[in-house]
Amino acid sequence: MRKILTLALAASLTFACNEKPAEVDYTQLTDEERLEIAKEFTKNTILVDGHMDLPYRMYNQGNTMTGEVYDFINRQEAGNIDYVRAREGGMDAPFMAIYIPAGYQESGGAKALADTLIMMVERLASTWPDKIALAKSPEEIEENFKKGLLSLPMGIENAAAIEDDLSNVAYFFDKGIRYMTLTHGKDNLVGDSSYDDAETHGGLSEFGKDVVKEMNRLGMIIDVSHITDKTFFDVAELSTAPIVATHSSVRNFTPGFERNVSDEVIQKIAEKDGMVMITFGGSFLDQAYSEKNTANRTHIQEWLEENNLNRRDSAAQEYISSYTAANKPTVHVSKVAEHIDHVVKLVGIDHVGLGSDFDGVGDSLPEGLKDASMYPNLIAELMKLGYSNEDLEKICYKNFFRVWKAVEAIAE
Repeated sequence: MRKILTLALAASLTFACNEKPAEVDYTQLTDEERLEIAKEFTKNTILVDGHMDLPYRMYNQGNTMTGEVYDFINRQEAGNIDYVRAREGGMDAPFMAIYIPAGYQESGGAKALADTLIMMVERLASTWPDKIALAKSPEEIEENFKKGLLSLPMGIENAAAIEDDLSNVAYFFDKGIRYMTLTHGKDNLVGDSSYDDAETHGGLSEFGKDVVKEMNRLGMIIDVSHITDKTFFDVAELSTAPIVATHSSVRNFTPGFERNVSDEVIQKIAEKDGMVMITFGGSFLDQAYSEKNTANRTHIQEWLEENNLNRRDSAAQEYISSYTAANKPTVHVSKVAEHIDHVVKLVGIDHVGLGSDFDGVGDSLPEGLKDASMYPNLIAELMKLGYSNEDLEKICYKNFFRVWKAVEAIAE
């Protein structure tokens, strides 16, 4: 125990003083030693996460209807992040996803929903200004970090939010939106979604091309998560700025799952000086996990039909709960590290980061990475693979800051 404390103290002093870290071969330490150092590392290093769905979870809980502010500041049983768990895990800048479900592009109201979700994030910062602050640049995140504040930068998930009006890109940029995910679960006016077989545009639409150019002009990061490969390569050809997958994992581990990025896509992202931010959902990480989930859903649907029940029936709910609990697949935090390692081996350390999708993937999260308090477990797994302090800093924030500043510079 004394050895662990000594190592952790040395790490704490090194990180806090921002000195060149002493060379430590983390692979030679025990799991316990690595975890203690990882906790100090996350405490003293800026940690950025590319995507969290907290705003839409708050919205679903009805806080906007009552005017009540969601209790983000205290530990919650629900969801994957609150202020307490973020601080325990060393999380400093979780990007708040302004998520627009695909149905809104048909029913209308997408822009209004985006405005509401942005307002809810702003309200968190205005309610607890001694603990939380908005952030629109890497410099603001750095300043907030020095002040001990949790930064809440924002990105839009699904360009349906801009509806059919190109001027809404600038409108949302002025509201603090710093990236936009071009599609979500269905094709939209901008381009085609990896979850939709329709291939409405065969890639990026003509309107989508204008959106990409406008995002470049403004300095808004283009998020290529959720789009088809055809749409991606259209974006890569057109964009003059680096591009980012803010919450995607590696298709090599999930063959045929287009929502994840292929090696060819990863290489093109790196060629554009962008990055892939690895997401944590079990079906994104592991083929066996995904197949087991699919088998469970098929079984439950067949059982419901055989018993002439629907999911709302109490008997069905009881059966689904017990069956799911008994047959739930698992995946370990080490699998996230494997995805990161794959990107690094393919294109280098400068093109990977973290994009959990907390609050957006339900209960499919890995063992050891269930919420925002558990980032040290992932850092410890990367240490186990031989990653240095400098490598880890790049993964945690330096890569993303480099890309963000490059996008800003091209706009200027």
